[in-house]
Amino acid sequence: SWYNLGKLTTKPGIKTAIRRRSKTSGVMITQYLANMPEGKSTPDFQCKPMAVTIEKGKLAAFKAVVTGDPKPDVSWRRAKGTLSDKERFQTKYDESTGEHILEVMSVAETDTYKCFAANEYGKAVCTTTLTVTEGKTSSTNPADFRKLLKKSKVERADGESDERFWDVMLKADRNDYERICSEFGVKDLHSILKKLDEKKKERSQNKRKDDIIPYDENGTEKHSLKSVGRTKNFSINGLMQKDMELFSKVDFVIKIQEIKAEEREDALFECVLTHPLPNITWMGKGNILEDGEKYSLTMSDHKLIHRLLIKDCQMLDKGIYSAVVGNISCNAWLVVEGGERKPRKTTVARGARTDIEKVAKEQQLKIQGEMEKLLAAVNAKYGAGHITDKLSLEELALEELTLILSTGGKQSKVTEPGVQFICGLTDVSAIINEIAELTCKLSAEDCEGAWFRDGKQVSQTNMYTLYFCSGTVLCSPTHPSYCDSGSMNFHTIRQLKLTIGEIFSRVDLEDLSAFTEPKTVKVGHNAIFKLHFLGHKPIKIQWFREGEELQDDNNTRIEKSASHSRLLLSRCQRKDTGEIKIKLKNEHGFTEALSQLIVLDKPTPPLGPAEVTESSATCIEFRWRPPKDDGGSPVINYIMERQQVGRNTWKKIGEIPGVPSYRDTGVERGRKYCYRIRAVTAEGTSEVMETDEMQAGTLAFPGPPAPPKVVSAFDDCINLSWAPPSNTGGSRILGYILEKRKKGSNLWSVVNANDELIKGAVKGLKSMDMYWVRVIAINDGGESEPEELPNYVLAMPRFTNNKMKSFFVVRAGNSVRITVNFEASPRPAIIWLKDNVPVTKRITISNSDGSSQLLIPSSERSDSGIYSILVKNLVGQETLSAEVRVTDDPKPPGPVELEENVPGTVTVIWEPSPDEKRDDRLHYTVSKLDSTKRSWVTVADRLFNNKFTVCNIMHGREYHFRVYAKNDMGISAPSESPTWGVEKKKEKKMIILCLLFHRKLHTAPKGYECYMSCAVKGNPKPRITWYRNHISLNTNTNYYISNTCGVCTMLILRVGPKDMGEYSVIAENSLGRAECSTILNVRGEKKIYWLYLQ
Repeated sequence: SWYNLGKLTTKPGIKTAIRRRSKTSGVMITQYLANMPEGKSTPDFQCKPMAVTIEKGKLAAFKAVVTGDPKPDVSWRRAKGTLSDKERFQTKYDESTGEHILEVMSVAETDTYKCFAANEYGKAVCTTTLTVTEGKTSSTNPADFRKLLKKSKVERADGESDERFWDVMLKADRNDYERICSEFGVKDLHSILKKLDEKKKERSQNKRKDDIIPYDENGTEKHSLKSVGRTKNFSINGLMQKDMELFSKVDFVIKIQEIKAEEREDALFECVLTHPLPNITWMGKGNILEDGEKYSLTMSDHKLIHRLLIKDCQMLDKGIYSAVVGNISCNAWLVVEGGERKPRKTTVARGARTDIEKVAKEQQLKIQGEMEKLLAAVNAKYGAGHITDKLSLEELALEELTLILSTGGKQSKVTEPGVQFICGLTDVSAIINEIAELTCKLSAEDCEGAWFRDGKQVSQTNMYTLYFCSGTVLCSPTHPSYCDSGSMNFHTIRQLKLTIGEIFSRVDLEDLSAFTEPKTVKVGHNAIFKLHFLGHKPIKIQWFREGEELQDDNNTRIEKSASHSRLLLSRCQRKDTGEIKIKLKNEHGFTEALSQLIVLDKPTPPLGPAEVTESSATCIEFRWRPPKDDGGSPVINYIMERQQVGRNTWKKIGEIPGVPSYRDTGVERGRKYCYRIRAVTAEGTSEVMETDEMQAGTLAFPGPPAPPKVVSAFDDCINLSWAPPSNTGGSRILGYILEKRKKGSNLWSVVNANDELIKGAVKGLKSMDMYWVRVIAINDGGESEPEELPNYVLAMPRFTNNKMKSFFVVRAGNSVRITVNFEASPRPAIIWLKDNVPVTKRITISNSDGSSQLLIPSSERSDSGIYSILVKNLVGQETLSAEVRVTDDPKPPGPVELEENVPGTVTVIWEPSPDEKRDDRLHYTVSKLDSTKRSWVTVADRLFNNKFTVCNIMHGREYHFRVYAKNDMGISAPSESPTWGVEKKKEKKMIILCLLFHRKLHTAPKGYECYMSCAVKGNPKPRITWYRNHISLNTNTNYYISNTCGVCTMLILRVGPKDMGEYSVIAENSLGRAECSTILNVRGEKKIYWLYLQ
């Protein structure tokens, strides 16, 4: 085939075309862009349509699977007409398999079909054929009679008509019999097989005269009893047809199974055969697979298990895979899952889990049993020990034992068949000055042979490199040229020969680069395209412009020769601009090269009508469209002229930049003006475009507002909002008109007065009726087009009493009343819950259109809890909750006791109130009465524990203490302490006592205060220092530290996690030192404080 011309580069803005062949044979791809965007791809055929041979009048179907991003569009064409007849030609797409199908109803004639796949980045095309046979009917067409006469010569099957057919059949594999008969037009395969067996017997008998058992070229299957470790292959001809049928028929014990693999994972297909085979054929999506980097073909030692490993699965690998053995096959799907780019995985996906090794072992034992039975039959018929020692039982093949039975017990000396071609030579097309490689594979590694070209032996020189590797023989001409074309063959003992085809050359890259450069000429000038090439004659040369073939005429001249072709286009016009293509074709293929012709001319006039964007008393602003054809050059400027309506003269405004808009500020209010506009490019000036009349002082209408949105909707009202129009018409928006229309009516009624708000309410609606609403913008020029609400939205429930309390305190025995107001359309269902459980029948519920009330006539403490109302209709639901606490005046605390732990202080301790367990908001207040004073003083409030230390207790005085219990309802009666009075005592030595006052564990408000205190006594008076984590706090302004009468106190106003740590206080004087410490922990949002005395 012709050499691929590769990438074609052009100037920016010029369409690029790169033609290349697909990995799928027979598919040609055209790529429009030189550099493809990331993640995008040109169309390609993953599975191309196969040729169809069918009887006349039946249904034919072509199927194709295409790939590409974006998804390609698939179309079909035929050579003999169109596909416009929908009754005969139907195109379908199967989403489950991804197949594009063309069905031809009642086929009538042989035809050629093309399938095209195209997207914005390229296209792919492939060709297939439809062959129509007459079936059992007779034909009257003379051409058909000639075909039948040709076929009948072969169908005589007597070996005299076409020796080439029988020569191919004798050398071919059994799997290729049907294909060869189809190529030669032979239909009666059964009779051909009989004749073929006779010819094989004749040939084998002729060769036995030389005491050599001929090599069976169809015997590719080798069987032996011992397959692991040692295997010896024998090829014996002349086996009887009846005995061969017992063992030559191979089937699948376990077929390949469907596999679901993730992207970048390996997939493994496995199958088990009934008889060992050295190799089978693996196919993927219609193509034969070979061992390489992508696919790994392996088999077990006993040759019963065959495996296909697909490495690094991608989405393109998805499809049907087949294992083929002779005329039987099995297939299964490979499904690749995953869309994102994933890293390479080392795991292997398999089909349904089956112990194939166990099954293969059982099959191997079964074959061994057959061998033993056959050996017993030989010994029983011809006597024990008939098999010689040289060929042990482990080395015998099934064909060997069968031959002994069929030859009457005469064991012949088995001779190796010699060196055979496992894989022969194939035609090779090469390029001048590039390496060409010819390869064939032999059945033995230790053999001698020679290469020949046109009957002359080829030796190892600078021109040819010959080497042999593991049975593979290669001949590589290093720099082939025309003189290297010809037939080459490799001779061994058997002297088999294959011919190599012609070697082709290519177009010079410099000439190609010059050809692909766009050619630019001015209108009326000539354009010349020329391309040199090399190739084998005859070469058909065709020139195309925009896909239409050019022929010689007054303005077109085509010159052709054996090495180049030239195209001359005379007096080019602007319409000649486009793609120029040359196509070179010979019997082996074709190639194409693309270029561009650009003809420069002056531009066409600008396009109207002109659109006024602003019109006021002082200016007119308008715009127009650029010329339809700029003549191949961009517009540089526009030439403007103006005429006042009623006058005959035109005023030259001058040139403006190449933007198609103009703002004229030299106008008078109320006057009308016309404008002339010309476009200017490097090639000249266009014809004039004249605008319609434009009046100064008038404004254009505004554009419509943005579509309105429903903010809320109720029984009789809809609240809407919208955005201002993007086009204001050259002035400010004065306001909006909101209109409504009832469903079934054509009358629109105004809802609001004009204002500039961008929201409004439509009132006066009837519940559950359907209304249409629209908005109109207004400016100085008038009203805009209306913008309608697409449909009516029903109202979701909404609570309207936003100031309702969320916490209620009620004295036990009093009534509880909670009223909730809401809006909803249609009328909702209402449910009241207490602590997420429906309320009891003791509670009365009253509902109306817009409110609901909960009533407890006589409340009890058990009625305390969280009450919720659920309002629900077909649009949605809303919930509102409130807490109710039923309580009473608290009972007083228990007996009060007084203790002195530190001189100068008194610790007040009392028993808790009986209501403390039932009321988590209950707290205590402590009051003090000094004997020197007549009034009670509150020394502590909001205490949630049952003791408190009172400081500043003076010796020689009497004190009385009272403790009250308080809650949300009120305060209890006091519990009084006994009288406290302590005589003053003197201490000479320093004493330091540390007392830390613990708080009751409770849920404290955020930023709760924390106190730390201790009592200190010493003489001389000690100096007090506070520490946190061994750092002094006396100078830290975040801590309030005091020392009153020996009671040292430190206060943290808003305790937080930063205050956690070890706190210590040290008292020192000239006689000694004392220290005490504690630890402060802050946990969670509740801020619970733990103080430990060490």
